[in-house]
Amino acid sequence: MIPLKDNIPRIRRPVVVITLFVLNLAVFLFEMAMPEKMLNMFLNFYGAVPMRIMDPEWAAMMGYPADGWMSAGTYMFLHGGWLHFLLNMWVLWVFADNVEDALGHWRFLAFYLLSGVAALVLHMLFNATSTMPVVGASGAIAGVMGAYFRLFPQARVIVLIPIFFIPWIVEVPAVIFLGLWFLIQVTSGLMAASPLMDGQSVAWWAHAGGFAFGMLLVRFFGKLDCRYCYLPESRSYERQ
Repeated sequence: MIPLKDNIPRIRRPVVVITLFVLNLAVFLFEMAMPEKMLNMFLNFYGAVPMRIMDPEWAAMMGYPADGWMSAGTYMFLHGGWLHFLLNMWVLWVFADNVEDALGHWRFLAFYLLSGVAALVLHMLFNATSTMPVVGASGAIAGVMGAYFRLFPQARVIVLIPIFFIPWIVEVPAVIFLGLWFLIQVTSGLMAASPLMDGQSVAWWAHAGGFAFGMLLVRFFGKLDCRYCYLPESRSYERQ
């Protein structure tokens, strides 16, 4: 299922969302201009390699620069291809503007970055010895999706479901779409850990970790500034 749009109106211009899109686009175009060998080195240095962060001695022996922990911030601005980039940015655009409305610009930026770090932490718990670099904004975006799940439980999302090359467009409750997405990430993460699997190219646990972080901790990011979001303190909706 691909989300097309939601029914929650935007209150303010999503300045941070637009800035994040521009930054991700600039970095991605920079990646695409690199020769393949240089790109692989770039992704290894600025992507988050779990083994590099967990074992600095191994990282030094392999020739990685010091301060590998900084890749916990840089990895979320890298992408592995056009489809990876476009899907991430589209989902960011569908859900993040309303979350930015609710949190305010600066709190949303902090929340987004912390979600990306939280996503990486859970991924490393399950893949501590992995030498494959993790790249992509999907962990941070999963945090935004978790926050949306918590803040807008009555929202509805129009989704595209391709069935044998026939596009089926349907409106579903946001909690159904997001809840199903979260279950898919957890299930896929468990399946990827099976000895029958040959490895993974998708950081399922990063997605699940980011979503759980966003859903559980969004309310602690200060007073909500939102006309349409759910307020857990009053069990009501504020409308103006």
